[in-house]
Amino acid sequence: MEDIKVIIWGFGAMGSGMANMLLKKQGVKIVGVCDKDPNKIGKSIYEVLGVEKKDRSEVIISGDENEIFTEKCADVALLCTDSYVKGAFDKIVYILKKKINVISTAEEMAYSRAGSPKLSDEIDKIAKENGVSVLGTGINPGLIMDLLAVVLTGACEEVESIECERVNSLSPFGPTVMEEQGVGIKADDFDRRVEDGSLAGHVGFAESIRMITDAIGWELDGPISQGCKPIISNVYRETPYAKVEAGNVAGVSMVGHGMVNGERKINMIHPQQIEPELEGVSTGDYIRIKGVPDVNMAINPEIPGGIGTIAMCVNMIPHVINARAGLKTMLDLPVPRAIMGDMRDMIEK
Repeated sequence: MEDIKVIIWGFGAMGSGMANMLLKKQGVKIVGVCDKDPNKIGKSIYEVLGVEKKDRSEVIISGDENEIFTEKCADVALLCTDSYVKGAFDKIVYILKKKINVISTAEEMAYSRAGSPKLSDEIDKIAKENGVSVLGTGINPGLIMDLLAVVLTGACEEVESIECERVNSLSPFGPTVMEEQGVGIKADDFDRRVEDGSLAGHVGFAESIRMITDAIGWELDGPISQGCKPIISNVYRETPYAKVEAGNVAGVSMVGHGMVNGERKINMIHPQQIEPELEGVSTGDYIRIKGVPDVNMAINPEIPGGIGTIAMCVNMIPHVINARAGLKTMLDLPVPRAIMGDMRDMIEK
């Protein structure tokens, strides 16, 4: 069997991280990369990544997707460009019509029917027409505050409520996430940007909550409620993609709630910021299920968001290739796992 062929669209922090991971795996190769950054266009991916080419085929970064994508030129495309279904939609459709499977990092794509049912139906229809599948995934949403909670309920006779808390660092993420979180802006600008919609904070509470409720058979009373507050830094902080002066915003503390039969059944708690350790904040992931029996999970420190998102997307490649055509979620596919052998061995013949 030939190597699994992968195209990466978006070569920022996540896309380049996926490339680095793929170069270490057996039975898979990168056949194309698309990115709009003029500082990367025309360069070898190996130069940009700072790794030796060795005997691998050359891959030059293109700024034009039409130079990269032809029908069935790859088995899967890793789309690392957007957070919202609306923003990713045209790119996903473009790839599907080339008869190529898609894995998207867009947070809303993790459970797109939660907020974009019509666009989801269209994606599902086009995917089926072209015999390929689509998955949105990442560390969160995609695993920590949704799929992992669902898995843990499998040990319960009854579930009364579920609380998911993720205290994490934003430091590994690129400029898109920094912009969405308002990292680096002045505190006075925070409320204004929340009001005008230019500051989203964490994207994915609606998707995570719907994934959980649909999985266990709860019906939400209506839209989820959520709120956010700025995390103001007392010290200077810096990452490759952001600089925060003391007194400015280092991140966002968010909460979300889901109501079922008039009761709050799901709580989401999610403070995230760059370089939290500079102010003594310890990261961690927590799931608390009240039921029969109670379940309490704690992971300290957090599963790093950057590595986690990169690994989730790469490790799901065989499952997406094997999947029946259509729009999929993490509930539809085999459980994620690290692939330490030849990736081709996981492809169903």
